[in-house]
Amino acid sequence: MMELASTSRLLKALADETRLRILNLLGREELTGTDLMEILNMGQSRISTHLTLLKEVGLVRDRRAGRRVYYTVVQNGSASDLLSQVLEENSGSTEFASDVASLEDLQHRQHTNESRSFFDRVAATFGDQVLPGRTWEGLCRALLRLAPRVRYADLGIGDGLLTMMVAEVAESVTAVDISPKMLDLLRQRAKTKGLSNIETVEGEIEALPLEDGIVDVAILSQALHHAVEPSVCLAEAARILVPGGRLLVIDLHTHTEDWVREKLQHRHLGFSESALSSLLQEAGFESVHVQRAARDPHPPHFLTLVATGTKAR
Repeated sequence: MMELASTSRLLKALADETRLRILNLLGREELTGTDLMEILNMGQSRISTHLTLLKEVGLVRDRRAGRRVYYTVVQNGSASDLLSQVLEENSGSTEFASDVASLEDLQHRQHTNESRSFFDRVAATFGDQVLPGRTWEGLCRALLRLAPRVRYADLGIGDGLLTMMVAEVAESVTAVDISPKMLDLLRQRAKTKGLSNIETVEGEIEALPLEDGIVDVAILSQALHHAVEPSVCLAEAARILVPGGRLLVIDLHTHTEDWVREKLQHRHLGFSESALSSLLQEAGFESVHVQRAARDPHPPHFLTLVATGTKAR
C-alpha cells in the first residue's frame, strides 16, 4: 500500500500533459533523452527535468549503454497500474496520436541511417563476407522465375541440378546425356520433386537423337569442353532449335590445369572469349555475346564464361 505522501507525488507527476506524453512514448519504446527531445520538439533541460521527476516517483527507470542512457516505463507496482489506467483513458487523444507518428518517423530515419552507415562501412569487403541466405543456387532459382515458360533442352546434364531448376519454370525439358546412370538419377530426383515435364534422352551432344526445331532454348552448361568437336556440338544445338531460338553456353575460360583431362574427362582446357564467340557464329548463331561470369574462389580459381546466341529466323 502506498503512503499518502507517495500517492500525492505520483498524482502530481501525472498531472502534467508533457509527462503523460513522455510516459505514453516510453510505454511503447525504450528511448533516449535525445529521442524524446526530437519527438516532442523540446529542449534538453526540460526533458531532463521531467525524466528526473518520473524516476523519483518510480514510473520510469533508466539504463546506460555506452554513452547513451535509455529510459523506459516501470511495468509493475501500484504506480504502474494507475499509469496504465490514465494512459488507456487518453489513448485516443490528438497529442498521443501525433507523438506516435513522430516516433515512427524517427525510428524509420534511424533505421535508414544505420543501414546506410553499415553498408558504407562494409562496401569494400561486402562481396567477401558470408551472408545468410546468399547462395548462387538461390540466385539462379530466383532469376529463372523470369525465364519464359517454353521448351528447353539441357545438353549434357551433369548432376542434373540445373535441369531440375529449369523444369520448375519450363513447359518441358529434354535432358540429354551419354550416361544412363546420370539420367536414371535425374528421373529419380524429378519423381521425388513431383516434376513430370522432364524427358530423358540417352545420346551424345555431338549427335543428338532429336528432331529438328523442337525446342526454344538449348543449354550447354559445362558440357562443351567434353565435346571432341565443339563446332559439331554447337551445330547440333542450332539444329534442334526453332528459328529465333536461344542458346546458353556456360563453360570454362582457357586454363592450364591439364589434370582435368584424365580426372574429369575434359577434352578442351576451356575457351577464350574470342574463340567461343567465333564457334557460336560459325554454327549460325546471331547476336552472340560472351562475357566472363565468375571466378572460383578456391584454387586453381577457374574462370567461368557465359555465352548466348540466337538462331537466325
